[in-house]
Amino acid sequence: MLDSLFVKLSNTITLTETDKEIFGQHVILKNLRKRQYLLQEGEVCKYVAFVSKGLLRSYLFDEKTNQRIIQFAPEGWFISDLHSFINNDNSHLNIDAIENSELVLISKASHEYLEKAIPEFFKFNYLQYRGAYIAQHKRLTDMFTLSAEEKYIKMLSIYPDITKRVPQHMIASYLGLTPETLSRLRKKIFTKL
Repeated sequence: MLDSLFVKLSNTITLTETDKEIFGQHVILKNLRKRQYLLQEGEVCKYVAFVSKGLLRSYLFDEKTNQRIIQFAPEGWFISDLHSFINNDNSHLNIDAIENSELVLISKASHEYLEKAIPEFFKFNYLQYRGAYIAQHKRLTDMFTLSAEEKYIKMLSIYPDITKRVPQHMIASYLGLTPETLSRLRKKIFTKL
């Protein structure tokens, strides 16, 4: 599990063997079964999770109790409720496993320790948080400015194999569509091809 995290980190920063040993001592390796929660609404988010294997999602419920998926996190992605994690506030999100998953969890205390012990990790976190903010802002903007077809095509560029791994109703939730609308949209797109 740690090897895939080190590959991800090494795309941005340089880690020595000593850095890797320190890392290994300050993370938690966790397996989640399909449908098992990492975080439930109302809890304080205690971890940033790196997905070594599997697929997770974050979501919330709107006023009509419709599930609204915010993010999918396949292998090589991080997932968390950063607002809750950083501010120690109760989360509005749920995070659970869509597939059996293997995770590397980093607690807030470990984050702070690793940033001091491995200065390159501070740089990595800065780039990750900046990237997460930009991605969230872009996703919000896209929800209001793109057509349903454009949203679907954009989703496929972000998550290329998502349609093979996720039920259609979850994809519809992510796109802000009904499953029926998504079905018509997919039919329209595939008849164009």
